[in-house]
Amino acid sequence: MEIVKVYKENLPGVKLVGKCYTNKDRDESGTFGRYWQQCFQEGWSDILKQCIGIPEVSDDLIGAMRMAGGDGDFEYWIGAFLSPGAEVPHGFMSVEIPAGEVGVCWLYGNDDSGELYSMEASDLSMAAFNEKGWKFAEKGWFFERYNCPRFTSPDEKGNVILDICAYLV
Repeated sequence: MEIVKVYKENLPGVKLVGKCYTNKDRDESGTFGRYWQQCFQEGWSDILKQCIGIPEVSDDLIGAMRMAGGDGDFEYWIGAFLSPGAEVPHGFMSVEIPAGEVGVCWLYGNDDSGELYSMEASDLSMAAFNEKGWKFAEKGWFFERYNCPRFTSPDEKGNVILDICAYLV
C-alpha cells in the first residue's frame, strides 16, 4: 500500500444519504463488510445513483464516519453525497454536512487483501495530512470515496486507488 497523491478540495454543502451503522453493528473482524455486501445485493447503490447529485461533486459511493455525541458514539454510513435539496428515498436516512475544505489522500493497494480498509491505511493518510500541516477535526467527518474508475478498475497488478478524505479545520 502506498500514497500516490495528497491534495485539498472544497466540497459544497451536501446531504449524506444512506444507511447508518454504529459500533454495535460491527462484525467479528470489527468491520462493516457485510453491510457493503447487502448494499450491492439489495440494489441500494442503484437507488442512490437515481437521486439528485451535485454538479462537479462525484456520485461515487461513500463510506463516511464520525464520532457523534459526547459518549464516543461512532457512526459509519454507507451512502452517497447528494444535493441538499434531494429527497431521501424510502428506507434511507440522511444528515446534512456543511461546505468545507477536505484533505484527500489517494491510497494505492490491493482491494482484496483488506489493506486499504485497515487502521494502518487510515493512520498513513492522517500522517500525510499532518505532514502538509493540515489539521482535521477529531470529531469531524472522515470518508472513503470509492471513485469510478480509480477504485472500480484494477490495474495490471490488480491494485486500485481508494480516496481517504477528512474535513479540515
